[in-house]
Amino acid sequence: MKTPNTKLSGWLQRADLSNKALARAVKAAAHGAGHVHISCDGSSVGRWLRGEQPRRPLPEIIADVISAEVGYRVTSYELGLGESRAEDRSLLYSRSYEVTVETVSDLGRADVDRRRFLAVAPFAAVAATGPSRDWLLATLDQQPEPGPRVRLEDVTAVKNMFSEFQKIDIFQGGGSGRLILAAYMNVHVYPLLRRPQTDDVRQALCEAAAEQTYLLGWMAYDNGEHGTAQRYLIQSLRLAQESRNVPLGAHVLAGMADQATLLGHPDEGLRLAQSGRHGLRGSSAAALADLWALEGRALAAMGDKRSAISAVAQSEAAAEQIRADDEPEWALFIDPAYLHGEHAMTLRDVGDHTAAAEHAKRSIDHARQQKRARRGALSQAALASTHLQRRDLDQAYAAGLRTLSLAGKVKSSRAIEAVADLQNRMEPFGRNRLVADFAERARLLTAA
Repeated sequence: MKTPNTKLSGWLQRADLSNKALARAVKAAAHGAGHVHISCDGSSVGRWLRGEQPRRPLPEIIADVISAEVGYRVTSYELGLGESRAEDRSLLYSRSYEVTVETVSDLGRADVDRRRFLAVAPFAAVAATGPSRDWLLATLDQQPEPGPRVRLEDVTAVKNMFSEFQKIDIFQGGGSGRLILAAYMNVHVYPLLRRPQTDDVRQALCEAAAEQTYLLGWMAYDNGEHGTAQRYLIQSLRLAQESRNVPLGAHVLAGMADQATLLGHPDEGLRLAQSGRHGLRGSSAAALADLWALEGRALAAMGDKRSAISAVAQSEAAAEQIRADDEPEWALFIDPAYLHGEHAMTLRDVGDHTAAAEHAKRSIDHARQQKRARRGALSQAALASTHLQRRDLDQAYAAGLRTLSLAGKVKSSRAIEAVADLQNRMEPFGRNRLVADFAERARLLTAA
């Protein structure tokens, strides 16, 4: 005789969902994710409540639906629907350091061994609510498992590798070398987290692991693998907390904010950026400038022109205080090429095409000097869109060609998406030969 699933019934009450309402939502979510063969009704939910275990991927879909209803992440395990997968557990911000170590290790293995399956894991907008709150509030002091001691020399080796992989991301795009970094983390870094360390070594090791885990998430984000990226970023945030490195935690929240806004959740992006800024308390001018810039991006996407322009001004003021020698290595990309590029997109989105063009040009000049093709492509696309706002198709086409050229030099879905966005912005010009030519060139780039 099956045991009734009291966990699921409790969550249905908390989410204020009837059996039929849950069935309709699960069916819609399943079909939206491409599982068109899945069908369920109120009777199906009744069987689940009586103890029947639905087959995969239904447990994860049910968890997604209920998470959306209650406003924070709920796993299939919490619903009484079986053990959560690595990609589901990695959306949770555990209070336990040991659980975090196991979770991030499982995530790394899933990334390498089951990459195709993990790559389609969904981005969950509500999953960041708990982590950003807990990062601000929590203080933990867990003891590591026994084994050979980790030395500071081991941590130094990890930090040296971060520098090399960050260069690959900046100059070649997130799709270049990410799986090599994941394999390196699985073999050389995550195992260190299980070994005992002195307090100072443990703090340094968690900081190094958080930096590299963030980079894994950022590279996945740049390569369009948003579900994977989100999971790495959440675990990076937890490791940053363990390291007691507040600027690094704020930096991770900036990445989470950037992703949320890009994926159409600017309200969540705004909240994440503000959480990072409030937690930062002015301890890194570069991180502060970045968080203000991303707050501006979110506000612009929400249509709040006045606040967005104010955020850009705050970002510029913080940027004036940046002293590169005083900033950590992970913050070195937060420079004029990056900040002017972000401001260009913010101001473009609020309709100030003159100021947007000026910022875009300054970003382009810096990116050209540094040979940063991805940043150059993003800023050329922003410049092209400001020309379109002025109805200057010739100048937009010229900047669009430069965008295509630079986008072809890196493996970055964001650069390709910038091309696609520019193509959409050209559509109001109809059958113009420049529009047709750009569309064909964009098609060839996407195919390549």
